[in-house]
Amino acid sequence: MQTEQRSLKEALRTANWAGCLTPEQMARVEADTFETFVPKGGYVCRKGDKVEHWLGIIGGMVKMNNFSASGKSVTFTGVPPGGWFGEGSLLKDEFRKYDAMALRDSRIARMPAATFHWLLESSLPFTRFLLIQLNERLGQFIGMVENDRLLNVDTRVARCLASMFNSHLYPGLEPLVQISQEELGFLSGASRQRANQALQLLEKQGLLSIDYCGIRILDLEGLRRFEA
Repeated sequence: MQTEQRSLKEALRTANWAGCLTPEQMARVEADTFETFVPKGGYVCRKGDKVEHWLGIIGGMVKMNNFSASGKSVTFTGVPPGGWFGEGSLLKDEFRKYDAMALRDSRIARMPAATFHWLLESSLPFTRFLLIQLNERLGQFIGMVENDRLLNVDTRVARCLASMFNSHLYPGLEPLVQISQEELGFLSGASRQRANQALQLLEKQGLLSIDYCGIRILDLEGLRRFEA
């Protein structure tokens, strides 16, 4: 995807919240926001950290997860290129409640908290964007709890893929999703082998095709409705 090659400035100017800013506001965002590189398996941020930035994915993919004292992990969601996260912690001014780890080498945009709060105070359209963002995130997490408790693995994998196509949370995601079976397993709470079995079933149903460089979505609405 071209997303991987975009500069920080291009990523900021094409963000789905950028259109609601004035040129002056955008200029400050570009001046204050910086980029960091996080290798596969590295931490974008850690549970217990002081929240100092709003985080956007320029390239790569990040999972939000937590570990128990015994080492068990739970993954809340994956964030592909174009997605931004961490606004809830910034608004509540609390320490980070989760880890965010790179599923592959990732480029991260970091908007300082001071700039984020300045936008809230100076831009009503940006505030409206965040209200929608928080509502969409809530709906996503409610759906994840339902999926985890009520659905089998095949259906969870289908819903996990479908959930990535949220035009507000993850704008610009293309039909060919650059995600490995291992990464999909992490996000859907399944082993790589079990995720592979689910993908083969979904492929037979004509909902997707497994390509060399990812998973091509053929019937998004079918994935959203699929139940095994």
